[in-house]
Amino acid sequence: MSLFLLAIALFMWIFPGQFNLLEAGYSNIDTLFVLAPWVFIFLAPAVTMRSFSEEFRTGSIELVLTKPLTDWQIILSKYLASVILVLFTLIPTLLYYYSVGKLGITEFNLDIGATWGSYFGLALLSTVFVAIGIFASSLSSSQIVSFIIAVFLSFFVYIGFESLSSIPFLSGIESLILNLGINEHYISMSRGVIDTRDLVYFLSVNLVFLMLTKIRIESRRW
Repeated sequence: MSLFLLAIALFMWIFPGQFNLLEAGYSNIDTLFVLAPWVFIFLAPAVTMRSFSEEFRTGSIELVLTKPLTDWQIILSKYLASVILVLFTLIPTLLYYYSVGKLGITEFNLDIGATWGSYFGLALLSTVFVAIGIFASSLSSSQIVSFIIAVFLSFFVYIGFESLSSIPFLSGIESLILNLGINEHYISMSRGVIDTRDLVYFLSVNLVFLMLTKIRIESRRW
């Protein structure tokens, strides 16, 4: 979490370049919403990589599975704990919003709708990465392997479909492929419009990876 905040702060305030707010000359925090998903691709897997892999490695999963708990209760408890931890990293970034608002010639002359839409989209995006991380953790008893799988899957779901949509022989269905990726829906919410289609997408992707985790745990139980 500290590395996440440090990386975002350095790019926003210290390092020269296109992301530096002081060099940009206008007050917005788009840098946060551009960089945060890329950092979350590594942060969420780091948070979730021990969820099941450590249980498998130590053998404590056998004890957990004999408790009077359903598979869904076990999975959702780990999922929600990780989601809360990841979302806590966004709370200190409100200081950036306050700082940029105060620095403007007209104080808080910001696009409030787009800002809070971006925050909401970033929160939903992080839940998807956590669900992917929980699933990846259930695939291996090695934390490192789980981390690598989660990073790869998160990267592919975030930006991979955009690359696929640009392949020439898929030109007829590029719009469909593009909408399978997270980035398209994240950008849509960043405009400040909360579309039910975007909400359904994020909830569906979460559910898919949590169900895959349940199937993996069930196979382990049998």
